[in-house]
Amino acid sequence: GSNTLVRDGGVEGVVIRLAGRPFARIERVGERRILAGAGALDAQLAREAAATGLAGLEFYRGVPGSVGGALVMNAGCYGAETADVLVEARAVCRDGRILTIPASEMGFSYRRCARAADGDLIFTAGLFEGRPDDPAAITARMDEITARREASQPIREKTGGSTFKNPEGHSAWRLVDEAGWRGRAFGGAMFSPQHANFLINTGEATAADLEGLGEKVRAEVEARTGIRLDWEIRRIGRSGPVVRKEFTHVGP
Repeated sequence: GSNTLVRDGGVEGVVIRLAGRPFARIERVGERRILAGAGALDAQLAREAAATGLAGLEFYRGVPGSVGGALVMNAGCYGAETADVLVEARAVCRDGRILTIPASEMGFSYRRCARAADGDLIFTAGLFEGRPDDPAAITARMDEITARREASQPIREKTGGSTFKNPEGHSAWRLVDEAGWRGRAFGGAMFSPQHANFLINTGEATAADLEGLGEKVRAEVEARTGIRLDWEIRRIGRSGPVVRKEFTHVGP
């Protein structure tokens, strides 16, 4: 659910969660590569790479969510991103074809993968490349990333991660802050007092509260500066009354 806001009317369709083996499997491949299923957590990929002495993937320790999401969003932080370390992605098309896509054909740009833009692919795994290094040194760098993230981001709040992409030459958090929305409530929604680009649910916010605040801030920033903020969080589903349903699995 990282970087995703599901609207109150729910999703009209089937939502598939890639869970369990082999989708969460992570394994070393040769001297410099590591294969991770799309359901594996980014942080676990970083830890497994460190444990086997593979450097270059430390930044994933600071990326919430799964490997599949990292492929779709070209996820990254602190000066590194998925495009820097991916060798190839494995995916299934809607018609059932299984593809292996080299990183050079993924169409990566800032927080975007062109091959995933039309929604025709489901990524199932990624093959990543790093460089050999001392596991203790890699772990120390990951600890620095963790400490930096905990000091600067509201990681224990109900948040979907960074709300807006950084416009070229600008920081989204600064634009939100200068518009006066840091820590200011809008229904049950608020931009975090700790980091002004993190939209948080303070209690019982609806998706409409959260999206409405985001749109209000976007409009105010554009009117004030002429700069248009683009959503980094993916908003999916239908607007409407809050839908709460529970489903019980029956059968084998």
